[in-house]
Amino acid sequence: MIPKWRRVQDDLVRRLRAGEFDVRFPSEVDLVAEYEVSRNTVRQALARLRAEGAVTAARGRRPEVRVPSAVEQPLGTLYSLRASVRTAGLTQRSTVRRLDVRADGVAAGHLGLDGSTPLVYLERLRLAGDEPLAIDRVWIPAEHGRCLLSADMTSTGVYEVLGQHCGLHLDRGQENIRAVAFSPAERTALATDVGLSIHRLSHAQGIPMEWRHTLVRGDRFTLTAHFGAP
Repeated sequence: MIPKWRRVQDDLVRRLRAGEFDVRFPSEVDLVAEYEVSRNTVRQALARLRAEGAVTAARGRRPEVRVPSAVEQPLGTLYSLRASVRTAGLTQRSTVRRLDVRADGVAAGHLGLDGSTPLVYLERLRLAGDEPLAIDRVWIPAEHGRCLLSADMTSTGVYEVLGQHCGLHLDRGQENIRAVAFSPAERTALATDVGLSIHRLSHAQGIPMEWRHTLVRGDRFTLTAHFGAP
């Protein structure tokens, strides 16, 4: 049997995602009356929401919905996600999930290489402040990107390392962006259900050098475009 606090918690999560509490989050007293449960049950239900950063609550104060800072990125530039996060006034750090040399036929195909070509593969969970922002996967020909293998990629940008230690400067790129529903594992890592899938192919002096796939939270990442009349 599902405990009362869990039923209340699940319903609060549903209502949060629906935007019901964007203006005002109910007090503990309000929730006790609405769900007809004890105050201890309400506090148990709120515990996970506080732990995940969905709401903030200090002793003696009404819980409030936490609005995460958004990372804004203009279209049409070969941007660094790390720099965009810092511009938003947030601390950028990463958890390295994979960093090795491997063959990947799909990535190699996008780079115009034979499927058996060794590629440096880097997979990171990118964080903005204390909250997850993106899952970032990068493939670079090992011939040009081996310097990444010995770099601290938890707090350093790929382009920075490539430029300073590999002598590789990416100068042009193209992206394909679409909305996606995340897989169960991706939802767990990013703490949300949907977001953007960004595929990027970057060049150096006309030669394909980077294939990147980024899954980014749609509620924390904004793409902007500037244009004039034709």
